[in-house]
Amino acid sequence: MKAVVDLQYWVGFNIVRGIGPAKFRALLDYFGSAQAAWAADEGALRQAGLDRRATQSLLRTRQAIDLPAALEEIESGGIKILTWDDKEYPLYLKEIADPPPVLYVRGDIQTRDQWAVAVVGTRRSTSYGKHVTHQLVGDLARSGATIVSGMARGIDGVAHRAALEAGGRTLAVLGSGISQVYPPEHRALAQQIASRGALLSEFPPDTPPEAGNFPRRNRIISGLSLGVLVVEAGRKSGALITANYALEQGRDVFAVPGNINARSSVGTNRIIQEGATLVLSAEDILRELNMTMVAEKVATQLALPATHEEAVLLQLLSDQPCHVDELSRNSGLGVAQVTSALTMMELKGMARQMDRMNYVSAREPGIEYGTDRG
Repeated sequence: MKAVVDLQYWVGFNIVRGIGPAKFRALLDYFGSAQAAWAADEGALRQAGLDRRATQSLLRTRQAIDLPAALEEIESGGIKILTWDDKEYPLYLKEIADPPPVLYVRGDIQTRDQWAVAVVGTRRSTSYGKHVTHQLVGDLARSGATIVSGMARGIDGVAHRAALEAGGRTLAVLGSGISQVYPPEHRALAQQIASRGALLSEFPPDTPPEAGNFPRRNRIISGLSLGVLVVEAGRKSGALITANYALEQGRDVFAVPGNINARSSVGTNRIIQEGATLVLSAEDILRELNMTMVAEKVATQLALPATHEEAVLLQLLSDQPCHVDELSRNSGLGVAQVTSALTMMELKGMARQMDRMNYVSAREPGIEYGTDRG
């Protein structure tokens, strides 16, 4: 997590209207930090390339807001703040063209959420759409996939509930601030999602559900996922916007075929014609995304070294017991550093203590401990 003194300026820029990811990135590149950009005078901001409207918006916001108080209010409400610089920031989301500089999170994002499938569809879902969504999502969740959706009425809500009922994880990306759950009838669902996944939003917590926010949030839904499944979508459904974002981001698009005479299936049938993968079962998705062994992939990812100390010790450990003192000498690390790192490595299943401070590697033979996207 960023230092509080810097984090407050990221939050400040997130509140300013007219400064999105691209403009904020340009300001960071020009000034070197969010704090320096926040303190810059009008002339410097214009020289940095900020247009007149965005500059005036920043100057007004800067005069009106107490940044330390705003940050304290957000964090006291149990909301985590992630920025581009945080290691907890979702890896695949960071790869898209315009990732949100700030993510507000209620709940937690875990390593296993890298193996995610977005499930979206019309708000006016049919009984067929609800049944298929429940069936497919249940199978995906039981296979270890995290389900991402937008917590809207219709298919989105069914997808979140099916994931929870299957004992899986689910992430909801909101078109409002986290403190303004929409639609209101999904407040109880939002609490369940936060306890078994996370609510996410790029908008400040008290942002109302404005119409323009929803198409924008769809790029986050697809950006968090390896692929997007569209269950039911009319000719102009917002779900098709998510599918288009997925294509732009290099993600796979899947669709459930529907009745050719049903308005709720016009969009899905059309994108199948245009090349989306036709889905008849969860296995179609798992196979295409190479997600048939999610549990094993999660275990491998958790076994990756997170610090320099872990990486050094991981190379020194073998199936032959090695004492802490010897590990300290061979690594050049202090005994306290070694024991602290080994404690974390035990919890992560990377190392195992035999007896009297002797440790062995807990890595399974044949597993490559590198990165694996899918």
